[in-house]
Amino acid sequence: MAIVVNLDVMMAKRKMSLNELSDKVGLTLSNLSILKTGKAKAIRFTTLDAICGVLECQPGDILEYVDETRE
Repeated sequence: MAIVVNLDVMMAKRKMSLNELSDKVGLTLSNLSILKTGKAKAIRFTTLDAICGVLECQPGDILEYVDETRE
């Protein structure tokens, strides 16, 4: 997929565990894990807003477009 999820990178920069992020964002561990591993097919703006608020980052810090035709 051309969209790469860098949630694990931002969590590492903030020294935050998946459990801690789950508690603060109000999402289940399984839903966050699906997002973190890049297996999610979609993300709600409200979810992205909550994650960015907790991690104090921008959506572009979490989501990245990679042009697969150049690889």
